[in-house]
Amino acid sequence: MQTETEKGSSCFYPSLNEQEKVMRALERNFPFEEIDPVAEKESYRKEVNRPIYHTHKWWAQRLGSVFRALTLGTVLDETADLWGEFYNKHDLQNAIILDPFMGSGTTVGEAIKLGCKAVGCDINPVSSFIVGQAFRHISTVKLLEAFNEIERKVKRKINFYYTKQHPRTGEQCQVLYYFWVKVVSLPNGTEIPLFSNYVFSKNAYPKKKPQAQIICPHCWEVIQNRYDLEHLSCLSCKNEFNPQHGPVKGQQVTDPATGKTHKIAELIKASGNPPIHKLYASMVLNSDGKKEYIRADEEDTRLYNEAHEELKNYNFPFPEGKISPGHNANQVLNYGYKYWSDFFNDRQLLCLGMLLDAILDIENEDIRDAFVCLFSGVLEFNNTFCSFKGEGTGAVRHLFFNHILKPERTPLENCVWGNEKSSGTFFSLFKSRLLKAQEYRDKPFEIRVEDSNEASEKVFCSNPIKANYVTNFEELLRTDKSCLVLNGDSAKLPIPDASIDAVVTDPPYFDFVHYSELSDFYFAWLKPALGGRFNYFNSENSRRVGEVQHKKSNDFSNALCNVFSECKRVLKDQGLLVFSFHHSRFEGWLSIYEAISNAGLHIQAVYPVKAEMSGGTPKTATKNPINLDAIFVCKKIESWESTPLSINAIVARATEELCDFETRFDAVGRDLSNGDRKVILSSLLLKYCSIAGHDPKTVSNEIDEKRLVELLTLESV
Repeated sequence: MQTETEKGSSCFYPSLNEQEKVMRALERNFPFEEIDPVAEKESYRKEVNRPIYHTHKWWAQRLGSVFRALTLGTVLDETADLWGEFYNKHDLQNAIILDPFMGSGTTVGEAIKLGCKAVGCDINPVSSFIVGQAFRHISTVKLLEAFNEIERKVKRKINFYYTKQHPRTGEQCQVLYYFWVKVVSLPNGTEIPLFSNYVFSKNAYPKKKPQAQIICPHCWEVIQNRYDLEHLSCLSCKNEFNPQHGPVKGQQVTDPATGKTHKIAELIKASGNPPIHKLYASMVLNSDGKKEYIRADEEDTRLYNEAHEELKNYNFPFPEGKISPGHNANQVLNYGYKYWSDFFNDRQLLCLGMLLDAILDIENEDIRDAFVCLFSGVLEFNNTFCSFKGEGTGAVRHLFFNHILKPERTPLENCVWGNEKSSGTFFSLFKSRLLKAQEYRDKPFEIRVEDSNEASEKVFCSNPIKANYVTNFEELLRTDKSCLVLNGDSAKLPIPDASIDAVVTDPPYFDFVHYSELSDFYFAWLKPALGGRFNYFNSENSRRVGEVQHKKSNDFSNALCNVFSECKRVLKDQGLLVFSFHHSRFEGWLSIYEAISNAGLHIQAVYPVKAEMSGGTPKTATKNPINLDAIFVCKKIESWESTPLSINAIVARATEELCDFETRFDAVGRDLSNGDRKVILSSLLLKYCSIAGHDPKTVSNEIDEKRLVELLTLESV
């Protein structure tokens, strides 16, 4: 069901220049329990419900529904019913919203949809490029024309390297995926494939559909049998083995001849190069449309070798540069990877090179950049760090599925061009990313959850995303429906004093994902592809001085404080700084408090909200997963007077309000984990410490991890 509303806001949203003191709706209340079911629904299909933020990979992408509500709350006045206004159409053209850590552009997009002017800045060049593409309106007809031209030039050439003759029927089959395994050499010269078990494909729900694909470790025949089988005799070579036990266990590999174990990392380090790969199977698409697994044969080897030789004849704009050391990058350096091109096999490099070459032939710069952005997104599904997710789900597990650079022992090679039956290919991502984003730009929608069964409808209550891109702040002021996308250190913004109505952002988290090290994977391709047209790609990699991403809490706090101080400078006197945060340790919360306090801000309010998708890999591996973010609503200290409160009084108020928040969540059926309760209590403690004017040192002396755990235990009892 789809509904459309033209109803405007009935509440007042005055410019902050019109009154000496203005209270905004977000300072009074935030309807997190009402937004929670909507956010939950959005989180499971973010790429469908907010496609403009998913044309390209970015990390920690927050939910558009939450940031729509937050942005509304920073602009509408204190009398506004935020939930009542959520599905109304707004034209908040007097407001200028800033996001100094724009990432994939969620705040920028939601501000534009509400009619605001938007400024987004990120220190990472990949972020600036993908956000610049996300909101650029291009004719769908011209996109389709360009796609058809690319298809005409390279589809047949690429698919040639993913076509094989069926060994039984003799028909030509499209190869959807090739299955590879890394091989290491023992000191005695024995080569061992790094299988932890020999079941290489099973259904996502194996108990319902137990049929699986098993590789024989002796003759490498593909055998179809149960996923949980513990004894099997190969029909081809009569070898008997346990499919559940491969030579690899954890970080060690066992020599089957001697029983001696070796550390995999040490064997790889001794070689000085990345492990070699052995092709052992393929999944093909037969003429009747059915998928079939086939063991690798001489034809597969011949075809790959042909791609290897053909690659020598091309001079494509391949990824540039060495992999620089770093927190995440060291893992691949220790595996012998030295260059970003090492992430791809020769067939992938050849086919990706042909594809990019065709894209760069596009004359129109806007359309060309849109396809370069799409191509960059294709890379995450087409490299030797991808793996197979299994049947009954999206087949390709991309290289960033767990937010690190993890060498894959059994990589999956995707067909670069693809077809209707494939995922993560240029063909499929053009439809699911580029065209869907274009459709959403023309007619953006919100999700409304209708009943307890979580049925939903689309509500069209936003302005089309057709922002006028400008190059500086002065141009932003004089241009209607404008958007300014910046690249640089947000501690040094090219924005005048007291000119921003609200800052809404999601800063990097202390000692979590190192975005720049991961985005170097894309940077290495984008730099040569863009040919120097964007000055922020004229450097060695995407890492920058001024990044707010540090292992040490003091360094993180200082860097964040620098950005918050700059936000304070550009904010109007009554403007709000609103940001989301969570952390599993209280040390991280203390770093946030120090950054806020030292920047000359105080915490006006805090609220819990739905964070990312609950089922993400990093969350499911956690004992007490955190499914909530804390929203901090901050103001300049000059506009506030402290209320004296002892630490004991602060603890009492915080634990009491925790109970209130839990009750509100209970009303919508949200079960809170201990991690969620810790997020809520930590943020509330900081709020009341800020209200009382306690300095960071006092707070760290009085409240620590141990006391927080004790408070949570007592409160639950």
